[in-house]
Order: sequence, then structure tokens, then C-alpha cells
Amino acid sequence: MNLRGILMKVRAAELMEGGGFKVRRPFPGQIPDRIVDPFLLIDEMGPTEYEPGEAVGAPEHPHRGFETVTYMLDGVFEHKDSAGNSGRIAPGDVQWMTAGSGVVHSEMPSSLIMEKGGRVHGFQIWINLPAKNKMDSPRYQEIPDESIPTATSEDGRVSVKIIAGEAMGKKAVIDTHTPITFQHWIINPGRSYTQEVKAGLNGMIYVFHGNGLKIDGLKVDDGEMIILHDGDAVKFSLDEDADSHVEFLLLAGEPIKEPVVRHGPFVMNKPEEIKQAILDFENGKMGKIE
Repeated sequence: MNLRGILMKVRAAELMEGGGFKVRRPFPGQIPDRIVDPFLLIDEMGPTEYEPGEAVGAPEHPHRGFETVTYMLDGVFEHKDSAGNSGRIAPGDVQWMTAGSGVVHSEMPSSLIMEKGGRVHGFQIWINLPAKNKMDSPRYQEIPDESIPTATSEDGRVSVKIIAGEAMGKKAVIDTHTPITFQHWIINPGRSYTQEVKAGLNGMIYVFHGNGLKIDGLKVDDGEMIILHDGDAVKFSLDEDADSHVEFLLLAGEPIKEPVVRHGPFVMNKPEEIKQAILDFENGKMGKIE
């Protein structure tokens, strides 16, 4: 077994996004695109405790050329789009939206949270599409919490939620354009685990709760991301004297190895394709939310 070491470590930047909500963002901005390809962005939304009338989200905006994955931990988001779709993303749920040729959508905290306040915490991750799929028709995969496979080690001290990929003998139910691993792991003090991450995939780990996750001799704390060297597995552990359990995302993907040209909510291969996306949006070709 060829265990993956650590190529680099960064701390997520804190900034405001959408209508003014706080996010922690490890990339883009700090990490070269080529070593996280096909991933384009990771935003950890919150955790934020809203008072009544304070909650904000991402009002009407377009996307073209990539996929957005929304994974909620706390709170409920409501979404609508220009194709007439609408729904709710509750704690534990995943929405995997392929924007493809273009869609206009909104993602806002539920009316209950808007009115009475509450806790909001989750992730939005952008994943690139190969050139051959960038103009595919938009589609949604909405997977409720109870339909997402989970697994636990024999001693019950390490667990995983398998949004994409395979772990502990279980396989995700989501269909992806390229091989993707997207898993939510929880490890308790005094435990370790070795997880397969196929060679050739760009791999990374983002810690969002707890401190001291140990990988290749380096400790990784809350709000930090590591990029992994190539290999076919990663071993992670947590010392017995750790203050609490640690939660993290394990992400890996097969690199597309194509030019990336991005402008706000559009990600294409050529500058002229970005110009066309802007024109199509301005001329109403991506539709509007009714």
C-alpha cells in the first residue's frame, strides 16, 4: 500500500458571500488549480446562529459549465430555479446540481429560519465539467439524508457518510460525470483508519470540527485543508488525549486536465465562451425564476 503524504496545507480564508453570509474558503485563491482539479471551490457556510430576521442566502444568480454540490449539516435551505424546479435541503441532505448549459437559481434559508432565526451550517462545493459536458441540459440529483449510505468501524469509533465514492464496503448512490470521492468522516480520540483513495486522483482533506487530526505526522486543525500527494490510500488518526472528536471532508477527483476560464458564476474553457455565457444570461436564454 502506497500511503499518501502531504503536499501542502492552508488555512481557509474567511469572507462574505451571496447576500452577506459568512463562509470559510480554502480555495480558490491559495491553491493552484491543477492540484485540486476537478474541484473549483469549497465554501463552508457558517456555522452561524441567526437572530429573527437576520438570515441571508444567495438570491437569484446564474451558473454555466460546472456542478454545484450543497450539503447541509444544520438548518434548511429552500431553492428555486429557472426550469421550474424547487425544493428544500434539510440537515444531512445533498443537492447535486449540474448547471450545464445554464440555469438561474436561488438558495435561501427557509422561511422559518428567516422569520425566527436558527443555526445554519453546510457546504457548497463546485466541481468542473469536461468540455464535452459543459453544455449538457441542467439536472438535479436530490438525495435525502436517509438515502445516503453511512458506515461505522467495528469499534464504533470511526464513521463515514458516503456522498460520492466508496468506503467501508459501501458505495454512494450519486451519479458523477468523472470519478469523485466526497465523504464526511468522524473520528474519535485514540483511533486511526486507512481509507483507499485511488492513485491518479487529486485528493484533499478539510477539517471543520475539532483539532489534531494526524496525517503523515502532521496535525491538521479546524479550518485547515491539506492537499495529498499521489498514492492509493490515506491514513488518518487522532491522539488519545485530543479534546474532542474530529470531523472532516475527504475529497478526491480525477483531474480533467483542460483549460479553466472562470468569471463569477461561469466556468468554461475559453474566454469567448465566457463572453457568450454573459450574453446568453443577459438576453434571458438561461430563463428566469417565476
